[in-house]
Amino acid sequence: MNKQQLAARIWESANRMRSKIEANEYKDYILGFIFYKFLSETLVARLHEDDWTDEDLPALVEDDVETVEDVRQLCGYFISYDNLFSTWIASGSDFTIADVREALSAFERNINPAHRRVFAGIFETLQTGLSKLGTDERSRSKAARDLIYLIKDIPMDSREGYDTLGYIYEYLIDKFASNAGKKAGEFYTPSEVSQLMSEIIAWHLQGRDEIEIYDPTSGSGSLLIHIGQSVARRNGNPNGIKYYAQELKENTYNLTRMNLVMRGILPSNIFARNGDTLKADWPWFDSDETRDETYTPLFVDAVVSNPPYSLSWEPPAPGEDVRFEYGIAPKSKADYAFLLHDLYHLRDDGMMCIVLPHGVLFRGGEEGAIRKNLVEHHHIQAIIGLPANIFFGTGIPTIVMVLRKHRDDDHVLIVDASKGFAKDGKNNRLRACDIRRIVDAVTGSKTVDKFSRLVSIDEIRANDYNLNIPRYVDSSEPAEQWDIYATMFGGVPAQEIDALHRYWDVFPSLKSQLFAMKDGHIARVNGGSVKDTVYGNAEVQQYVEQYKQRFADYRAFLNGELIDGYADVDIASKPEQLADDLFRRLHDVPLVDAYAAYQVFVDGWKTISDDLETLHNEGFDAVRKVDANMTVKKKGGKDVEVQDGWRGHILPFKLVQERLMTADLAEIDAQERRLNEIRQELNDLLENVDEDDKSSDAINEDGDAFVPAEVKKAAKSIGKHPDTEFDRTIVAANRLIDEEKTVKKTIKELNAALEDKTATVIEHLTDEQTAELLSAKWVEPLQSKLETLPTAVLDELVAKVTALDEKYATTYADVCGQIHDAERELGSMLDQLTGDEFDMAGIAELKALLGGE
Repeated sequence: MNKQQLAARIWESANRMRSKIEANEYKDYILGFIFYKFLSETLVARLHEDDWTDEDLPALVEDDVETVEDVRQLCGYFISYDNLFSTWIASGSDFTIADVREALSAFERNINPAHRRVFAGIFETLQTGLSKLGTDERSRSKAARDLIYLIKDIPMDSREGYDTLGYIYEYLIDKFASNAGKKAGEFYTPSEVSQLMSEIIAWHLQGRDEIEIYDPTSGSGSLLIHIGQSVARRNGNPNGIKYYAQELKENTYNLTRMNLVMRGILPSNIFARNGDTLKADWPWFDSDETRDETYTPLFVDAVVSNPPYSLSWEPPAPGEDVRFEYGIAPKSKADYAFLLHDLYHLRDDGMMCIVLPHGVLFRGGEEGAIRKNLVEHHHIQAIIGLPANIFFGTGIPTIVMVLRKHRDDDHVLIVDASKGFAKDGKNNRLRACDIRRIVDAVTGSKTVDKFSRLVSIDEIRANDYNLNIPRYVDSSEPAEQWDIYATMFGGVPAQEIDALHRYWDVFPSLKSQLFAMKDGHIARVNGGSVKDTVYGNAEVQQYVEQYKQRFADYRAFLNGELIDGYADVDIASKPEQLADDLFRRLHDVPLVDAYAAYQVFVDGWKTISDDLETLHNEGFDAVRKVDANMTVKKKGGKDVEVQDGWRGHILPFKLVQERLMTADLAEIDAQERRLNEIRQELNDLLENVDEDDKSSDAINEDGDAFVPAEVKKAAKSIGKHPDTEFDRTIVAANRLIDEEKTVKKTIKELNAALEDKTATVIEHLTDEQTAELLSAKWVEPLQSKLETLPTAVLDELVAKVTALDEKYATTYADVCGQIHDAERELGSMLDQLTGDEFDMAGIAELKALLGGE
């Protein structure tokens, strides 16, 4: 299975196993065990590279001082043979929770002193929490055994292994955060927000060989990891990045270190610190006694952070802390304290991104003074308003602020990205197209209608340094307006037609085909179908054809890029190259949203990248593999995994059948059509049965179906000479039921034979066939969806014109006429009523109100 499937299976099993343990705590157990597995298998892999064999591994004992030292120099730590993860697995039922305690204690005392800052105390959270895995040693041992068996299949032995491991780790962190509310979510920045910030930072840092990045509120470390990946993708040197992380909570600090180490980051490039960012500034100290001698300010190329919002803190006296030269954040809200801390630690050419609540844009007092200083010193490059409900545990709207240590530009880019998102359960989520749209606006300093605007510092001064986004960018939709003249007399106002000018600019002749001008103010929609008129327009047809020509060579292009040279495809950097090609094809195409096309590409790339990952790991013959389709079924009251047919390792059976086995499908289709015909014939027979005959045992109590066993019994008693119409119906129904049974059996046999035959066909595909089928799976759906984008544009125009026509179709005179007709009809009905003198008096009064005599 690919990494997504493996991650989903582990999450499902882990969530089921955790019983009554809080998700926030259980996270520490499963992630801690995954990390221990990683360290254990990394050690074995490095020993193999150093000419050790599996037969040599039992020599890993703590009493052998020389071996311990050699391994510590090689890996940064030592794990004995008895404490290896693989030994735990091999122990089976003999494995106990005591083995874990001993292994974690041994690990702590066998860390290379040069790597203590990376590994020391890293298992403290797991060690102290083992007692919560059960009520006694036996139950704790079983829980630990279940966990290690759950994660044993995660690969960790190659560059691809790091990617898979990192993906699964991040997947589990994300899942625990989203399923456990604020308590578990506060340490985690959603990956889409991390991606947004990392793309902006990576754009600024591109071309640099060695880079230092810092997160002073690191949480799970996901922000640092995303930036490292984005920078490495552009610069091609992952080992040229140094990571600085600081985190207040010890268990989250351990999570940061684990996450960084498991991404294959060199321990010598990891600098993590457990401390209070605001109380104690970054630098390492050899000891408190030598603090003054060992203090060296940290300045980095980029800082990213998602600090706790509006945190209470203990501010220093003015002038006491060099970080806060632009002002002291109020005691009740540390937002600007974190921002100024980040800004201070930037190099002169550095950039930072920080997530903050909206209030920092407009609150007064000390915050207003700090905001003024930041604006006047040209530090703020961009402000990005994010959608609400995008972070776990809080629904408040947030922003990302982008700042520079030094910049000459006297403008600030204001971006309102609050409208671009997809719903994802209780939360909103940035899509790939939303992230790309924001990044393009920020990196290009673009003004985009209703989205972003480059605002001068003079304008910000005029607004008294209030940076509230709606003051500068109006992203609201205009309120619907009604034309009084058109409401009274009908027709569509010319100004509302002109509001669709972006369509008329591209299709000049279409406007006159759709609308007939009555006078200078009102137009009528011409007769006939609006859709037929739009799609029949020559300029529209030319537009659609020209758009398709942009993608005429797309299949051949992607086949060459992805299939012919699959082994050389860099899965990390390739999507960026292909996306650039897509934007190039669409750069001057009007009406079609290039970002919508980008989203289509990203959605398609998910399938392609999963398959490429498999091909890289297993070779091209993986396309010809089939796997047993395993399902869980109840046997003896227990869930048992059993095989239920086959499935393609990469190629879906249905795709192979549709492309290479059409005759087999046609045979099954013919049988299924006959099955539907039989069911319809049975329904027809039933509909013609008299109500009296429906009391027969051959028909169910509801009278809507035959009872097969009773029909067969009745038909047998009737014999070959039915006397009545109902007898003939029973005989006919019996024949159809017998045929239905035969056809169902035939379909089942054909499907089983087709499945076996499909497996054989896949295993014997030629290279040409495999390439064609991969193209059919990867490229054709992508190209097809891209080619439908103009249709969406045209359908939107049809809907807008139709809505305009319907908006003014009923005039005020029509409404008055309808009211008059209704009153007259009601009056006529009142005339027919009778009653006593009081009833008649009431009716007379009602008639008077309706305008009657």
